[in-house]
Amino acid sequence: MRAVEIVAGTLTPTERLIPRPSANQVLIKVAAAGVNRPDVMQRKGLYPAPIGASDIPGLEIAGTVVESGVNASHIKPGDSVCALVTGGGYAEYCLASAALCLPLPESFSFIQAAALPETFFTVWSNVFDRARLLPNETLLVHGGTSGIGTTAIQLARAFDAKVIVTAGSDAKCNACIELGANAAINYKGQDFVEEIKKITDHRGVNVILDMIGGDYFPRNLQCMDFDARLVQIAIQNGAKAEINLLPVMLKRLILTGSTLRARDNKFKADIAQKLYKNVWPLLAAGKIRPIIHSTFPLQDAEKAHELMESSQHIGKIILTVS
Repeated sequence: MRAVEIVAGTLTPTERLIPRPSANQVLIKVAAAGVNRPDVMQRKGLYPAPIGASDIPGLEIAGTVVESGVNASHIKPGDSVCALVTGGGYAEYCLASAALCLPLPESFSFIQAAALPETFFTVWSNVFDRARLLPNETLLVHGGTSGIGTTAIQLARAFDAKVIVTAGSDAKCNACIELGANAAINYKGQDFVEEIKKITDHRGVNVILDMIGGDYFPRNLQCMDFDARLVQIAIQNGAKAEINLLPVMLKRLILTGSTLRARDNKFKADIAQKLYKNVWPLLAAGKIRPIIHSTFPLQDAEKAHELMESSQHIGKIILTVS
């Protein structure tokens, strides 16, 4: 099969043997694969694949099942699915745990479906399960036009929460407002701490979903209401920060975080079932949708990474596999 592998920090087309599924896996002929920030980090040597995972990058795919393991007979050859995987997505064929495969929402294309697993699993797990965002609470999302951001805006609004985002241009802020955000802050021209105070009448927000880390961490504390929750899911500005612990104590703040890739299949399967029950009907009804910025052929994966690193995209970047 054709695939794209990492060689000395570059994405290089290659030929690999088609893998065979184990008892609990299915083999999927990939039609489309999502490109995500962890793929870029893996290419740079900063985010190695977990033990036992494919060294080929790619964490989400959509395509057609061609072979099922003996314990995965409920998913049959010919079924159209999307799946969260631990690696291997940048290829013509990819293995997936049967428990992490979901049917395509009604009327969805493979390209649309490939934009779902990584971001929707991540947002649901962190915003709703971990941070327990409630109706009428306010969520702050840093990086509002990323794949995570565009997903978080729509899901939070669909479940009756308010959303404030930060983004790096007026055009990106406007895009977030069009998606349903209640307010958007251009962090390049505005101090988001001061803007949050104005928007919330100095109360602060209830939940923060942060992919930035570094110097954002102490500033986030200034944006939090009593009993607020901060969830750290990436650290683009670095892993270290100096903070004042006093407001954590006085405001009873909860500071937490997670990564998804290394979690076991039982944990991920629980998220899959929650998405199928709570979110798949919204997708099928057109009430929320993946925002897709652009697509690239598999062999142009390097160009897709260049676009992601430029941060010029709004929404998802997808690789197509013919």
